[in-house]
Amino acid sequence: MRTEDLLAAIETGLWRWDNASGRVTLDAEAARLLGLPAEPAELTEAAVRSRFHPVDFAEINGVVQLAVSEGTLAEARLRIVDERGRVLRIVRTRSRPRLVNGDFDLVGTLQEVPEPQPGTSAAHTPITGDWRRSREAFLLDAGRALAEARSTAEVLRVAAGLSMPGFMPDGLAVFGIEGDRLSVIGHHGHRPGDERPFSGMTLETEYPAAEVIRTGRAIYLPTPEEYRRRYPATWPLAARFQRTSWAFLPLVNAGRTIGAWMAGFAQPVAFTPDERSVLTTVARMLAQALARAGVQESQHELAVGLQRSMMPTVQPDIPGMTVAARYVPTGGGLEVGGDWYDMIPLPSGRIALVIGDVQGHDVRAAGLMGQLRIALRAYASEGHHPDAVLSRASRFLAGINETEFRGLGEDQRFATCLYVEVDPATGLLDIARAGHPDPAIRMADGPMLVRPTAGGLPLGIDPDTDYPTTRLVLEPGETMLVCTDGLIETGGHDLETGWARLRGIFEGHEAGADETSGESLERLADTLVQAVHGPSSHHTTGPLVDRREDDIAVLLLSRDGGSCGVGTGGRPTRQPVRRTVFSVAQAEPERIAEARRQIRAVLHDWADPDQVDAAVLMVSEVVTNVLKHTDGDALLVAEISGERGRRRIRVDVADGSDELPHRRRPGELASSGRGLVLMELLAGAWGVDPRGDGKSTWFELYEDAGSAVEPSGPVSPDPEEPAPESAA
Repeated sequence: MRTEDLLAAIETGLWRWDNASGRVTLDAEAARLLGLPAEPAELTEAAVRSRFHPVDFAEINGVVQLAVSEGTLAEARLRIVDERGRVLRIVRTRSRPRLVNGDFDLVGTLQEVPEPQPGTSAAHTPITGDWRRSREAFLLDAGRALAEARSTAEVLRVAAGLSMPGFMPDGLAVFGIEGDRLSVIGHHGHRPGDERPFSGMTLETEYPAAEVIRTGRAIYLPTPEEYRRRYPATWPLAARFQRTSWAFLPLVNAGRTIGAWMAGFAQPVAFTPDERSVLTTVARMLAQALARAGVQESQHELAVGLQRSMMPTVQPDIPGMTVAARYVPTGGGLEVGGDWYDMIPLPSGRIALVIGDVQGHDVRAAGLMGQLRIALRAYASEGHHPDAVLSRASRFLAGINETEFRGLGEDQRFATCLYVEVDPATGLLDIARAGHPDPAIRMADGPMLVRPTAGGLPLGIDPDTDYPTTRLVLEPGETMLVCTDGLIETGGHDLETGWARLRGIFEGHEAGADETSGESLERLADTLVQAVHGPSSHHTTGPLVDRREDDIAVLLLSRDGGSCGVGTGGRPTRQPVRRTVFSVAQAEPERIAEARRQIRAVLHDWADPDQVDAAVLMVSEVVTNVLKHTDGDALLVAEISGERGRRRIRVDVADGSDELPHRRRPGELASSGRGLVLMELLAGAWGVDPRGDGKSTWFELYEDAGSAVEPSGPVSPDPEEPAPESAA
């Protein structure tokens, strides 16, 4: 009997579809199955396509690609429709595809599909548009879930929870490659320890997962008999799980097989083309998700190790002081960036606190940060003063810019830095600043002051830059905050709005009744970071909404006790409720405006606003007189004491001149000479105290005006003696 007669007898037709020419050749039986006259025909692709249900025809390209990738037959079930779109029958096609220059050539058979056998997956997965829509929805959900997984464990958890349309695995396993052996990365649907017999198998073992990794082709085992026939040596390992069907698929990423995925089924699965297509698509997504998670975990492990080596732990046992620190990487996708902090024991017995920010958020910035931190630690350990430490560090970074970055044609990097030398016994802070945000101090009774400090250019810009030093005093009960600009400006804020956002948190922090000072400071550090990095920060964005996120480094220093580091004219010192110290150099008259702002900040809750204005005016007068009539700098000390409503503020302005001011009688048109007159009119008490190295001009104001005393006695031994003019 001829082949044509045999095929006709079993109602099987032959067809050839040449995608390149767009022609389809049918024998008589194939034409009949397509609803055409039962005679051989050669039709256009469009004519044949009109005989298929449009949803089913759209599957053919995917089926062909799947068959080519697996090296198997292209199988599909297609609904045949008439001119009105009514389904005449369902046919099954089995074809051998060949790809030629991107086009396919199919040669195969067409046969009417009989009723599905009960008990198999084909019985409950008919080819319908609804099933395909369910499959597409499943693949979209699976792809999204796998894309969002950030770790290998999460990828495996997502894979285990996938509910495939029409068939559901009850056991999954993901195999990896370690040298020439299999490893079990993870599994689901098995007891702990069930994976041990499969771990360590060589890739030459006759086991489906090993063969899949060797060949890169999927293996489908629809029955236990098929499994036993093909893999008799390893069948006993699988038999104890009492499954009936298995699919082993390669996990391929970037053209390389990185492992295998096993899906085991308790119910029989026929592995139709649609089912194989779903499994293949899931395997591809799973491979990409595992590769992505592996890279992220490797980067995280590397970054954490780098961070641990570069970020020191703060010293917890500074006498009379407590320190807390935080580092939060938020920019550039790295777990460590250019921000850093350090705490350095000095030869003098003092402690140096350092915080800085290297330009950039890449690996280069992280590496440069490590070099700069080591250099600063070395210079500080040699006993250099803060200004000398920063000068040497700037020269060091400028040298790196010159020899490494410029030589390689890369942009040069700079770094901001704040260096604080702390005397734990007295609370004295010697601060040198290189383009970094100023420190903020929370006073003992709550208000926060941003303390202006002298500074120079960021490190690395000019190797000969000078870094003047500012001396402040951290009083008992006060807390100093130093941070990188990420804490201030993250979320689209600038310096002004960023400090305003932090002010309420810093001022409102209170220690719990059962907390130690260290626990309270640690909680404050977490609260500050959470305010700019947590969910609530998205509702408090600043005016610069397009500003990219930045890394965050924070150092908090709290003074628990000790004596005051700056005296007040030789009188016994009392524990101040609120105190600020501010210096104005001869070469920096613009800092007089900052002195006025500091006084307003100290008096922010003073009962009488007129007294606040008076204090600001008198500070401006006294400091201006120092700069105009002496050759030295002005040191301003403001102290508030007493109970709210009955408080006293005393302001001392010290200078290095021994010559005392004199009262004058200015005419109507005189532009100066009224400073002491203003002091007499506005101050509750005032005076001038000679010192061994100069003098101190002081005034007091009283919140309860009824407690004001008469102005103090003469401030000059001879009012008629010529003296430097007041700058009023």
